[in-house]
Amino acid sequence: MIATNNKIAFVFPGQGSQSVGMGKDLYLNSIAAREVFEEVDHTLNKKLSDVIFNGPQDELTKTENTQPAILATSIATWRAMEEASGVIQIPQVTAGHSLGEYASLAVSGVLNISDTFKLVFERARLMEMACGQVAGGMAAIIGLDEITAEEVCIESGVELSTINTSEQIIIAGEKQNLNLAIDLASSRGAKKAILLQVGGAFHSKLMGPAQEGLNEIIESLEFNNPVIPLIGNVTATPLTTAEEVKSELKMQLTSCVQWNNSIKHMIDDGINSFFEIGNGKILSGMIKRINRDAKITNISDFDSVLEYAAS
Repeated sequence: MIATNNKIAFVFPGQGSQSVGMGKDLYLNSIAAREVFEEVDHTLNKKLSDVIFNGPQDELTKTENTQPAILATSIATWRAMEEASGVIQIPQVTAGHSLGEYASLAVSGVLNISDTFKLVFERARLMEMACGQVAGGMAAIIGLDEITAEEVCIESGVELSTINTSEQIIIAGEKQNLNLAIDLASSRGAKKAILLQVGGAFHSKLMGPAQEGLNEIIESLEFNNPVIPLIGNVTATPLTTAEEVKSELKMQLTSCVQWNNSIKHMIDDGINSFFEIGNGKILSGMIKRINRDAKITNISDFDSVLEYAAS
């Protein structure tokens, strides 16, 4: 197994990491993973696994499908890791990027898997509803520092949405304001400023119409204190009680995701080995840009699960 002197973090990707066929080899080769996909189908009362494995792509990319699909793939990968290794590998901390934070809830013991799926499906439905009320969007700003990016936001009427790295910042707002922000960012030296193909202005005040509904379902579920601390997207610090987690999830809907600071906090706290669990390698690239010395292992299919079990 993993060397005992390692301090380990499990990290989970968010929306944008999806692809048709993700998790299918896990479903075919791991009983534990198959049970997760069956659980999501049962909990949501629809054959979401068929959409995940076979598409079509436009059906998978609907927010109401994308979010539980990514969650199911991440949790299935984690469960397959446990099954293949024969022991429970306990990280020092967990974290997830935006939607990925919800995978941390299950891994950290805050919610059971069924309730995690219920919460994410309702979150996705509410966010889809909010997107339909205002024509919002998001843009990526590459090569500007956070202070300059925030100045651009103030002048254009948009908001900082996600700080992925010190030089990769996502902004969100109404579409006409985003176009102005892109022009301002370009004029101030951004290497790139482009609109993203997303359904709305996530992690901004434009998600406000979804807030009341999200708060209600959060309060309706039984949250436990984390068995493993998780790093909050909004606070970029460890959450150690059920109430802290609930507060974080409520704030996260309309607040900036502080991913850059989250990773820095973990590294400063001695984390020296990151496992990105779920589809794709988006987080691995971000972490390398934050700290080129970070050790990162990506686990996204059955072959990588077996490599993990053999290490």
